[in-house]
Amino acid sequence: MDAAVKAGAGYLVRAQLPDGMIQEKDKRENHGVAMTALGLMGLASVGHQPADKTTEGEAMRKAVAFLLRPDVQMANGYFGQKDGSRMYGHGIVTLALTELLGMGVDKAQDALLRDRAQRGVNLILAAQRVKKHDPRFIGGWRYSPDAGDADLSVTVWQLLALRSAKNAGLVVPKEAIDAAVGYLRRSYVSPRDPQGRIRDPKSAFGYVPGQPPAYAMAAAGLLAMQVCGLQDAPEVLGAADWLRASPPVWETSWFFYGTYYYAQGMNKRGGDVARETRDRVAALLLPHQQPDGSWAGADGSESGQGRVYCTALALLSLSVRHHFLPIYQD
Repeated sequence: MDAAVKAGAGYLVRAQLPDGMIQEKDKRENHGVAMTALGLMGLASVGHQPADKTTEGEAMRKAVAFLLRPDVQMANGYFGQKDGSRMYGHGIVTLALTELLGMGVDKAQDALLRDRAQRGVNLILAAQRVKKHDPRFIGGWRYSPDAGDADLSVTVWQLLALRSAKNAGLVVPKEAIDAAVGYLRRSYVSPRDPQGRIRDPKSAFGYVPGQPPAYAMAAAGLLAMQVCGLQDAPEVLGAADWLRASPPVWETSWFFYGTYYYAQGMNKRGGDVARETRDRVAALLLPHQQPDGSWAGADGSESGQGRVYCTALALLSLSVRHHFLPIYQD
């Protein structure tokens, strides 16, 4: 395990471009800002910090400097425009910056991290307040800051960023978290009784309210509710049971994306669930690591996403035992 993690981190360092972006050269225009943020979180999740006097630390310093460039964040706080990653990338970058607060190379950089992160948070809050054209979408987010609908995949990145920001002392109204949790609950697939209690004790979350459960969304909803302090909510218990009954295999659709959430969320359940999940994740990932330390998508949903994306998510999935990133600490 340790050797695989070291090799994966080494691949991310070697994938860094001269300007600090962490992305394969031939995919530079493919969401390079978001991939840099994922790469940073992957390195941080296995214990590296920008202040380290190591090759990994130097790579992280360059990556942080890249994300803090004035042309990366728009005047309204949006990170998802420059690289075309939309609100997905915005949530990922904002989360990375909030997780790195306090890890800047000096007080000036920490202040800049805080400023850029708060501006990112403000954009998330403004996007959530946009009038939705269906009440089921209230509290959620979609592809653009002005979207009138929502889906769980985009929503979870924004919610993780808000929770991380709140933990770090940034300004995040409680009502925003509560509204997002309301959207999560509506995405859980189950009839409800007149009091709103779920009737299906072993179900999970769908991509949008009303769609059937799927692996990546089941895992994403599970972790999102847990980081909001709802570890024993019926939806959490139901999703964990659903995932135990329908565990991932290597070619599961959106395997790396889902396994990032699955590893973290099931680890938070503790006990046998956490142990069996860590063993399953390692058994799935380690045999498929490439000789250069990277991972690549097997299923068509991720085969075009690139090795930086897969490798960063693999490291985040294998790092659960460390708890280095604040957002995933118990």
